Amino acid sequence: MALLEVENLHIFYGHVHALKGITFHVNEGEMLTLLGANGAGKSTILRAVSGLLRPRQGRIVFDGKDITGLPAHQIVRLGVSHAPEGRKIFPTLTVEENLNLGAYSRWRDRTGVEESRRLVFRLFPRLAERRHQLAGTLSGGEQQMLAISRALMARPRLLLLDEPSLGLAPLLVRAIFKTIKEINAQGVTTLLVEQNARLALKLAHRGSVLETGNIVLSGTARSLLADERVRKAYLGER
Repeated sequence: MALLEVENLHIFYGHVHALKGITFHVNEGEMLTLLGANGAGKSTILRAVSGLLRPRQGRIVFDGKDITGLPAHQIVRLGVSHAPEGRKIFPTLTVEENLNLGAYSRWRDRTGVEESRRLVFRLFPRLAERRHQLAGTLSGGEQQMLAISRALMARPRLLLLDEPSLGLAPLLVRAIFKTIKEINAQGVTTLLVEQNARLALKLAHRGSVLETGNIVLSGTARSLLADERVRKAYLGER
């Protein structure tokens, strides 16, 4: 059953037509990855789903509810969390304060918030060690852990991840992607934008390939890994 449905989505930046009638869905419990070159529209899709961009045309439906045009804070309360590209943590706040802000929509549920904090500290033990440290003093990998954890503090049903491996060393990328797989296995539906196409397709259930605001190819992750066009364009194979 589809948890997220995007239908005929058109997004403009001024006069630039960034998304040109995008249609796709994400089933409950699965991980879908969006692939494509820079500027193809991948991050724009995530920003539209999370309410940061208003579509010119089309519908976004989450769990049967039309959320098109809803403000971002209402979409968070419905169960959608966004870990944006570039992390966007609050550098002058501590790790714990960043996590508390992630749980702002649940502030009355103190017991539930504490359970979520224990969960993210189990997923990312390094954050527990640095819970009183200013977020701006963390390493790039630790900041990425914090960005994902902050999104998880809202207890999302749908997690939007934008370029979680960007700028990280390979060893740390593997560790973070192992945790992303665990998060998805616990039932958190995931929409992933990732520059490392091979790693993303090994992790995801399905994928869609974007080019200049259009979806040009969709299928199971296994079928896309075997597709000659994907192998040449995104996996660096001749």
